[in-house]
Amino acid sequence: MSKIKIDINDLDKYFEKAELIPAICYEVDTKTVLMLAYMNKESLKRTLETGYTWFWSRSRQEYWNKGATSGHLQKVVSVYSDCDNDTLLVNVKQTGVACHTGSYSCFFNEMYNEEDK
Repeated sequence: MSKIKIDINDLDKYFEKAELIPAICYEVDTKTVLMLAYMNKESLKRTLETGYTWFWSRSRQEYWNKGATSGHLQKVVSVYSDCDNDTLLVNVKQTGVACHTGSYSCFFNEMYNEEDK
């Protein structure tokens, strides 16, 4: 039985508004938002086919398989689209750190905290 619940050859509805859509990566075990990256139709297809995250690098203009060189892979547990089909939530099991800076999550620069009074 296929784990993919959509027609992998018909991903157009997710890219009606733009060629690239945001993909939020969330670690299911630690309940941590790890990163935000962008997917196009091909990187989403690769992600669904392989079970590991693939993105489109806007700076390098190429596909990248998260962790392929560092070993910090993201094994996909599930993928959801939002109500408008223009943002993805990718639930993963992260090996190692997610951020290129060496931080576990890319979200570590605190800007506001109500508890700091």
